[in-house]
Amino acid sequence: MIVHYKISVKGKVQGVGFRYHTIMKAGELGVFGFVRNESDGSVYIEAEGDEDSVRKFLEWCHEGPRWARVTNVEVNSSEPQGYSLFERK
Repeated sequence: MIVHYKISVKGKVQGVGFRYHTIMKAGELGVFGFVRNESDGSVYIEAEGDEDSVRKFLEWCHEGPRWARVTNVEVNSSEPQGYSLFERK
């Protein structure tokens, strides 16, 4: 079953390579969607794929790369969008 989540990651998540590492982790797990920085200092992600892969991806989002300091992750399910790659916006 394909699942889709809208994810907001807060904390020290900009200027630490979060988007780059998000793309690498998504590729490793076979997750599709996109990542972008938000003006409030958070990172917004839309991620979809099979349930197990996206669950592992969400677990990673709670930590991020070693330079990040994640303080909060908000996750909302949504309808799959049919993404075929994972990109930075």
